[in-house]
Amino acid sequence: MSTPLSPHARNVALVVAATLFMQFLDGVIIVTALPRMAQDFNVGTLEMSLGVTIYMLAVAVCIPAAAWLSDRFGARRVFVVAIALFTLTSIACGMAEDLGQFAIARALQGASSSVLFPVGRIIVLRTAQKSEIVSAIGLTIWPALFAPVLGPALGGFITEYISWHWNFWINIPLGIIGIALVLAIVPKDTEFAERPFDGIGFVLTGITLGCLLYGFDALVQGGLPVWLSALLIAIGLAVGTGAVFWLLRADHPLIDLRTLGIRTFAATDAKAGAILRTAINATPFLLPLMFQVAYGMDALSAGGLVVIYFFGNLAIKAVTTPTLRRFGFRSILTVNGVLAGVSVAACGLLGPQTPYLLTAAVLFIAGATRSMQFTALATLAFADVDAKQRSSATTISSMSQQLSMVFGVAVAAGCLNLSQMWRGAPTLGVIDFQIAYLVMGLVIIVCALQLLTLERNAGAEVSGHQRPQAA
Repeated sequence: MSTPLSPHARNVALVVAATLFMQFLDGVIIVTALPRMAQDFNVGTLEMSLGVTIYMLAVAVCIPAAAWLSDRFGARRVFVVAIALFTLTSIACGMAEDLGQFAIARALQGASSSVLFPVGRIIVLRTAQKSEIVSAIGLTIWPALFAPVLGPALGGFITEYISWHWNFWINIPLGIIGIALVLAIVPKDTEFAERPFDGIGFVLTGITLGCLLYGFDALVQGGLPVWLSALLIAIGLAVGTGAVFWLLRADHPLIDLRTLGIRTFAATDAKAGAILRTAINATPFLLPLMFQVAYGMDALSAGGLVVIYFFGNLAIKAVTTPTLRRFGFRSILTVNGVLAGVSVAACGLLGPQTPYLLTAAVLFIAGATRSMQFTALATLAFADVDAKQRSSATTISSMSQQLSMVFGVAVAAGCLNLSQMWRGAPTLGVIDFQIAYLVMGLVIIVCALQLLTLERNAGAEVSGHQRPQAA
C-alpha cells in the first residue's frame, strides 16, 4: 500500500530534487541569453545554438555509463562528483571568451550533467520503501515541471540587469549547497559491483544516441542538409541494432536489457508509454510557434499563455498521489491519457478569437494531464524492478526520456512541414498546426488505450490501490 514518505526518505528525495532543479534550470535559462552572448562572442545568434546542441549530445553519449558508474563507485559518491564537475564546468561556461571555449565547456558540462538524473533517481529508489515510491518519484519530478516556468524569465532578468555570465555562475552556490546536503543527508554507499567496464557497449550506445539525437535535431533546425540528417538517423538505427545485439550477449553488458522483460517497465519506457511521452512532448514546442507564427501574437502574449500550460503541470501535483491510490495506474494511464490526447488536439482549435478563459482552460487541462501522465509513467516504470536491476532501469529510462524530447519536436516539425508542402503554401498556416495537434492527439489516445493491456492491479503494491471487493 502507498504510504507517506518517512522523514529520512523525504529529505533524501528533496535533496536530489533540489540538485536536479539546478540541472533542469541550466537547460532552459541559457536560451534567453544566447543573443547577448552572440554579441560578446561576435558570432550570429544561430551559431550560438552550438552550445545547446553540443550539451545535448554530451548528455546523450554519456548517459549509458551512469549505471556502471553507480554500481562500481557508489551512487552517492558519483552524485557528489557529478555535482562538483557540473559546478566547475558552469564556471568555465561563464568565463568563456569565444564560441570555441564555450562549446568545450558546454560539452564537459553536458558530460557531468548526464549522470545526475539517473544516479539521483537510483539514490531515491534505494532509500524509499516500495510503498513510498509514488511520493518519492513525485518529488523528483517537480524540478522538470517548475524549471521551464522559472527559467526563461529568470534568464532574461539576469541577462538584462546583471550579466549573461551569471546564468552559469548561479550554479556555484547551488552546487556547493547541493554537495553539502548530499554529504549530510544521503547514506553512504555500502555495496559495490566489481564488474568490468563494457567499452564496446559504451561506444555503440553513444554513437546510437548521438546520431539519432543530432540527426533528428538537425532535421528540425535545418542545421544540415536533409540527406545528411537522414544518413545520421540511418547510422544511428544501424549501430543501435548492433548495440542491442552486443548488450544481449556480452558477459558484463554496460546496460542490462533484460530489464525490458519486465512488463510494466517495458510498457512505460519502451512501448506505448514511450510513444505517448514523445507525442505529449511536442506540445511545448508547438504552442509558442502557433501563437506567434499562425496567430500573430507577440512573444510576451504567447509566453503568458504557455505559462498557463506549465502552471497546469504544477497545480495537479498536489492530487497526483491520492488519485493514483484511489484509481490505480491502469485506470489513470488510460483515462487521463485519453483526456491528454483530447486536450492536445483541442489546442489546435484555439485562435485569436477564442475567449481568453476558454484558451486558458484548455491549456491548463493539457498541462495538468501531461503532468499526471508523466508522473504515473515514471512511477509505474519502477514498480516491479528489483534492487539489482535499478541501475540499468534508471539509465534506460533516462535514455528513453532524452530521446522522447527530441523525437517529439522532430515529429511535430515533420507534421508541420508535410502539411505545408501538401498545401503548396509558402508559409505555415493555421491548418498546419491544427493537423499537427490532431496527429499528436490521436497518437496519445491510441497509446493510452494500448495501456489497457496492463494488468488491472499493475503497480498496486506501489500505488496502494485496492480493487473494491465483490459483494
